[in-house]
Amino acid sequence: MRAVVQRVLSASVTIDGEVRCAIGSGLLVLLGVGHEDGQEDIDYLVKKVAALRIFDDAEGVMNLSVTETGGDVIVVSQFTLMASTKKGNRPSYIGAAGHEKAVPMYESFCDSLSAAIGKKVGTGVFGADMKVALVNDGPVTICIDSKNK
Repeated sequence: MRAVVQRVLSASVTIDGEVRCAIGSGLLVLLGVGHEDGQEDIDYLVKKVAALRIFDDAEGVMNLSVTETGGDVIVVSQFTLMASTKKGNRPSYIGAAGHEKAVPMYESFCDSLSAAIGKKVGTGVFGADMKVALVNDGPVTICIDSKNK
């Protein structure tokens, strides 16, 4: 399971011209689910994302988590994070989990992260054509792969 975590001043997800969710300061998390992923991958990433100290404290040092700042979170499913570019120029998505596995994993991740941060996370719609807008703060972008612990 892979996550790209971006510290944002604002972010939103729009589907078919309608804003599905929008946040102010917080995190935008792009999430990719692989064939081999399971509950331990969800647990690992939820713990990391909720506790990741990438927000400034009073001294301007990145020392606070989204939980500590009370920031909001949006999680967007993104199978392209599982792409392999080893061979040729067309990415292969064979490593991405299919709909039947990825949807419940994505939903479980979102539910678990909501519980960890103490508030509902915004979501996209799995498989939809989404327009994701954000103002990256910093910029701060962190990539986490649950297989590289």
